[in-house]
Amino acid sequence: MKGIHFLLSLTVLALAAFIAFASDPSPLQDFCVAVDEPHKALFVNGKFCKDPKLAKAEDFFFSGLNVPRDTHNPVGSNVTQLNVDKIPGLNTLGISLARIDYAPYGQNPPHTHPRGSEILVVAKGTLYVGFVSSNQDGNRLFTKVLKEGDVFVFPIGLIHFQFNPTHAPAVAFAGLSSQNAGTITIANSVFGSNPAINPHVLAKAFQVDKNVIDQLQKQFWYGNDN
Repeated sequence: MKGIHFLLSLTVLALAAFIAFASDPSPLQDFCVAVDEPHKALFVNGKFCKDPKLAKAEDFFFSGLNVPRDTHNPVGSNVTQLNVDKIPGLNTLGISLARIDYAPYGQNPPHTHPRGSEILVVAKGTLYVGFVSSNQDGNRLFTKVLKEGDVFVFPIGLIHFQFNPTHAPAVAFAGLSSQNAGTITIANSVFGSNPAINPHVLAKAFQVDKNVIDQLQKQFWYGNDN
């Protein structure tokens, strides 16, 4: 009987562990609206998979990440994303890569990655980087000045930035814990949404005059992702 009780206990623990860890898969795009007719579906959570027998080396390959990118733009940076849209073989693997080029005094503006954490390494130059913790943590600012070879981590979903404080160009590479981590640039999303957010809402939120919001919403908000 002791053996039976032990076996039952193990079974209950196994089921409890399974239930405790069971959850929906993390989304791999901004949203995935359900449809009842499969023929109307555009894609599932992520991408459809091709027959493994038809896979080829090119599905896992990208060339040219060594080439400097154009940083002549309003923010002075250029992000080259290597996600599942660029390398199909990344599908389901939960990783992606990015190269970020910074002009002198250029920046990668405050933004978040809703579906992935980021680890960044400076390959050239100097960067001032940081992230802000959540409201529950008191919106603490964590910053560091990075030199060549230095590494910094940005936790998933938290607002972060990089700024080149020197007169020389800088380059960094970033790994992300998602095949499509997504990017929400704060200024672009708040002041450049389509359609625009009601300016009274933003004036109240930022505690400024509505005319300030009107001016911000009229200007062009540049996106540096490629």
